Amino acid sequence: MAELLRFATAGSVDDGKSTLIGRLLYDSKAIFEDQLEAVEATSRQRGDEYTDLALLTDGLRAEREQGITIDVAYRYFATPKRKFIIADTPGHIQYTRNMVTGCSTADLTLVLVDARHGLVEQSRRHAFLASLLRVPHLVLCVNKMDLVDYDQAVFDRICDEFRAFATKLDVTDLTFIPVSALKGDNVVNRSENMPWYEGSSLLHHLESVFIASDRNLIDARFPVQYVLRPMQTAHHDYRGYAGTVAGGVFKPGDDIVVLPSGFQSTIASIETADGPVTEAFPPMSVSIQLSDDLDVSRGDMICRPHNQPHVGQDVDAMVCWMNESASLQAGAKLGIKHTTRSARALVKDLQYRLDVNTLHRENEINALALNEIGRVTLRTTVPLFFDDYRRNRETGSFILIDEATNATVGAGMILGPAQP
Repeated sequence: MAELLRFATAGSVDDGKSTLIGRLLYDSKAIFEDQLEAVEATSRQRGDEYTDLALLTDGLRAEREQGITIDVAYRYFATPKRKFIIADTPGHIQYTRNMVTGCSTADLTLVLVDARHGLVEQSRRHAFLASLLRVPHLVLCVNKMDLVDYDQAVFDRICDEFRAFATKLDVTDLTFIPVSALKGDNVVNRSENMPWYEGSSLLHHLESVFIASDRNLIDARFPVQYVLRPMQTAHHDYRGYAGTVAGGVFKPGDDIVVLPSGFQSTIASIETADGPVTEAFPPMSVSIQLSDDLDVSRGDMICRPHNQPHVGQDVDAMVCWMNESASLQAGAKLGIKHTTRSARALVKDLQYRLDVNTLHRENEINALALNEIGRVTLRTTVPLFFDDYRRNRETGSFILIDEATNATVGAGMILGPAQP
């Protein structure tokens, strides 16, 4: 089965993100002829001298009319080596929340920079958000190299400047690729216009970047999503616990403990939709059957007796606020969804706001407005079973919900148990 790579694209307005994705889809033969014909017709109507491949991804009419990306556009394509899900995220500062949404599940972030303008505020902001969201791989694509005569000195200068900025970030894997999305240089095929560049094309890098070790395979975590009861299967004595493995490796015969009860047992069998398996690891969806008849329900977590997550009702977290109609203030009461567990949360304290442009902490704050990111302390009505976000993105993240409208109003990354 082909491996899946999720990647998000980010960059300033007019850096050519949508054109780059269009070029990827077009040159890798991932679009249909009628799609291409429609794009060519629209380009002619607009008076463009070239086929505007950005129209392949700018799906919203408002985006096409303004020539910008507003929402997160998801695109799927595949090559013989890998399957891909692309999240094309907006460049404007007022859509920071959409950028956070697109990067939260990404294995890799592609930050685009216009070769003529070099690093701008948006480039730094998006690189910072990618590192905050613990995206393991970062690729800086220096686009529009055709407009600077494919000059190596321009590329080297931008790379040096970005490396200096990246030393302040937590970036584990950084790659630089000079491209021209419009002309197709170094997107799918190596460019003859830049013989000085010795690296791989963008598609080759996306196909070959090693992501298997990005998942946490040490801490076994299985949030129970659903209990399969006896009457629903042919085996009347069957009782399985279904969910998605959030960390570690589970095998039949393993000793386990169920939180919050603390009851211990061993794994009798593990099954997928295709039948029994000898091991389960992220992000597999499985059903686990235990040797003992325990009281386990949705929201419980199965883990190892000697490797358990934090259990607590007080957490410190970074929150990106996403609500347009109201700001986040101390004392607010919200719904919280963490793995498969739902509860209510009280905002005990707003510690600081993070300026995503300068990385500066603003300590004297009384609220977080739309698209702002800050550190908060939460108190939940029931204990959560969590790891630090930097250790496990699945068990370290949560969403905040407005209970009146049921709208998602915040996304959070747990830093650890709240300090008393």
